[in-house]
Amino acid sequence: MGFQLLDLLAERLGLTFRRAFLRPFAWARTEVAGAFLVMVKPLTFMNRSGEVFPEILDRTGASVSDLLVVCDTLDLPVGQCRLRCKGSSAGHNGLASIIRRLGREDFMRLYIGIGRPDDPGEVVGYVLGRVDEREAGAIGDALRRAADSVVRLLREEPEKVMNDLNQKTPEP
Repeated sequence: MGFQLLDLLAERLGLTFRRAFLRPFAWARTEVAGAFLVMVKPLTFMNRSGEVFPEILDRTGASVSDLLVVCDTLDLPVGQCRLRCKGSSAGHNGLASIIRRLGREDFMRLYIGIGRPDDPGEVVGYVLGRVDEREAGAIGDALRRAADSVVRLLREEPEKVMNDLNQKTPEP
């Protein structure tokens, strides 16, 4: 979900991701509403994605509290979004890697719900698999709402964006 959201934002903003020379990430940079926006796709395994963040923060001069990490979650229904200003990894290996590498949990997270598979034994295949056609519309809507929220975060307080985005979405 994170890469899909970044691709949607890049398309909207007319950006192209470029691989950093000999580095394990691709990035796109621009200015939106007077704010500097850097979007990063770690090219490591998900459970090692935290490895790229110290370098990104160093290269950009950003602080940990400036980060917004986008990830999927099994803990929300398909298509529901939730923005949080800080928190634990909640069992998400990518977030755990970032927290471990940065030594802090006080960065924003934007979760996009993918729901849970019918068979609890199929979690890995479910998370890594293709979106079910029946859920594609809800996921597309969630990605659009999430992209709108990222742009809003560049000019509005997180609490305002959080209050709007975190409203439960109606069932189709």
